[in-house]
Amino acid sequence: MAFHTIEKTVPEQGREFALGVPVPGSGRRNRNLPFRRPGRAWGGLGMLRTVVWVAMAFLVGVPLAALVLQGIQPEARVVFGDPAVASAALNSVASATGSALLATVAGAFLAVVLERGNVPSKGMLRWLVLLPFLIPPFIGALAWMALLGANGPVNKSLQSLGIDAKLSIFGGWGVVFLLAVHSYPVAYLVIAAALRRIPGNLEEAARISGAGTARVLGTVTLPLLRPGLLAAFVLTLVANLSDFGIPALIGLPERYTTLTTLVYRYLASSTTSNPLPAVSAIGLVLLALAVLTVLAQRRLPTGTQLGSGPAGMELELGRARIPVAVLLWLWTAIICLVPLLALASQALLPAPGVALTWENLTLDNIIRASTSPGAVSGIGNSIMLAGGAALCCTVLGLGIALLLTRDKHRSNPALDVAATLPQALPGLVIAVGWLLIAPMLGIFNTSWVILGAYVMAFLALVVQAVRAPMASVSSTLEEAARSAGATPLRALLDVTARLAVPAAVTGGVVVLLTAVRELTISILLVAPGSQTLGVAIFNLQQSGDYGGASALALLVALVGILGLSATAALANRRADK
Repeated sequence: MAFHTIEKTVPEQGREFALGVPVPGSGRRNRNLPFRRPGRAWGGLGMLRTVVWVAMAFLVGVPLAALVLQGIQPEARVVFGDPAVASAALNSVASATGSALLATVAGAFLAVVLERGNVPSKGMLRWLVLLPFLIPPFIGALAWMALLGANGPVNKSLQSLGIDAKLSIFGGWGVVFLLAVHSYPVAYLVIAAALRRIPGNLEEAARISGAGTARVLGTVTLPLLRPGLLAAFVLTLVANLSDFGIPALIGLPERYTTLTTLVYRYLASSTTSNPLPAVSAIGLVLLALAVLTVLAQRRLPTGTQLGSGPAGMELELGRARIPVAVLLWLWTAIICLVPLLALASQALLPAPGVALTWENLTLDNIIRASTSPGAVSGIGNSIMLAGGAALCCTVLGLGIALLLTRDKHRSNPALDVAATLPQALPGLVIAVGWLLIAPMLGIFNTSWVILGAYVMAFLALVVQAVRAPMASVSSTLEEAARSAGATPLRALLDVTARLAVPAAVTGGVVVLLTAVRELTISILLVAPGSQTLGVAIFNLQQSGDYGGASALALLVALVGILGLSATAALANRRADK
C-alpha cells in the first residue's frame, strides 16, 4: 500500500469502512456521472461490465464459494475436535487483538504528536516511524531475531556489563510485540488522515471557552477521532490475524501456534493424506471472523459527521517539547533502525557470534545467498508473479474504477464490495480458496495458482488508487469527445481512463513491490519450481543458514524501503499538482 492510498480509505463522513468497502445505500451521487438511459447498454459499457463481472466471479466468487462449501462438510468439521485447533484459535485472537490495541494506541500518539505537535524535525520523524511498514513482517522478525538472539548484540552487551539476562524475542509476547511493531504505521496513517479532517473551529471554540490543550484533546479532538481509531483497530486486527511470518519464526520455537502456522503444519505434514478438509474448516473460521469484524465495525457508532473548516489547532507542548522529541528519536532508533543494523551485521559476518569488527566484515553471505539456485529461482519467480499480478490488477482495477465512477448502475455496490472485500480477508483464506479450486482448473502445483491468489489479494490497491483521481475528472471532457463523434466508451477510454493511467500505474507499482515480498499466500501455495523469494528466505532460516537468510532479507528490506518510498513520493507530488 502506498501512503496516499491508505489515506483515501479513511471513512468518508464516518460512513465507510477503512478498507474501502462501502455501506450499501451510503454513497452519494457523483455529479460527474454522465446521463445514461435506463435499460440500455451505454455505448459498449455493457460489454465492459460483463467482462469485469466474469473476471470478478472467477477471481473472488469461485475461491470463496469453494472454501465455504468445503468448510461446512462433516469431514471438515471433525478438525474442531482437535485441541490444537482450539489452542491455535485462542492464540490467534489473543495475539491479533493485543497487537491491534498496541498498534492503535501507538498510532494515535504518533498522529497527534507528529500532525499537531510543535516537534522539531517532524518531516524526518514521519518517514522514520513508517520504516516497519516498508519492511515485510517476516523480515522484521529476522531482524529482531538477530538483535535479541542468544549471540545477538543486546545479550552480548549485557554480558559485558556482568548482567546475565538472556533476553529473547521468542514466544507469545514476542509475537504480539512484533505484530504491533509492523502494524502501527498503518494505524498511524489512518488516524492521521482522520485527524486532518477535524475542523479547527471546534477546537478553537473550546480554547476560547477556557479549555487547556489537554482538555481540548480529551473532550473535542479524541471523541471526534473515534471513527478513525476504530477503523485503525479493525484494519490492524484483520491484518495481524492473517500474518504467517512472525508467528512462524517467533512463535513456533516456543510452541506458540496460531491458525496460520497450524494450517502450514497440516499442509506440510506427510502423515495426513488429505489435509484440505481440515484447512478449509480453519479457513472458514478466519473468513467468518473477518466478516464479523467488518460488520461489527459498521454497526458501532461512528461519531459526529465532520465538515470543512480551518486546519486543526497546533499542539503546544511547552516544556514537554524536547522530552517528546527525544522519546520519538529513541522510538525510531530502537524500533526502526537498530533491528535493521542487527540484520545487516548478521548478513555481513561469516557466522553468528563472531565479533563485529572491520576485519570480520565480508560479503560472502550476500554473494553466496543471492547466487544460490534456490535464491535465483525465487527471485525470478517472484518478479514474474509480482509483475503479472501488477499488470492484471492495473488493467482490471482501471476497468472497475471506470464502471464505479462513470456509470450509474444498480450492480455498482456489489461490484465495489467484490473488488475491495479481499483486502479485508486474511491471506490464509485466499490461499486456501485457490488451493481448493486449483485441481478443478488444472493449475494445481503451478505458478498460475499463486498468480490468481495475488490478483485477488491486491486488486483493491489499484481500485483505491484510481477511484479518487477518476471521480475528479469532469464529465465535460467526455461530452467534448462525444461531440467530436466518439462513442461513449471511446470517450471514456480516450479521456477519463487516459487521465487516470498515472494513478493506475502507481497502484500497479505498489502491487509489484508488495507481491514480490509476500510470504503468507506463497508459502501455502508453493509447489516444485514455483518457489518465491519470501519462501526461499524462510527455507534458509528454517535450515539453519542464518547468514544467507539475513543477507537475502537485507536486500529485500532495502529494495522495499527505496521502492515504496519513491512510489509514495511520486504519488504525493502528483497529488499536490
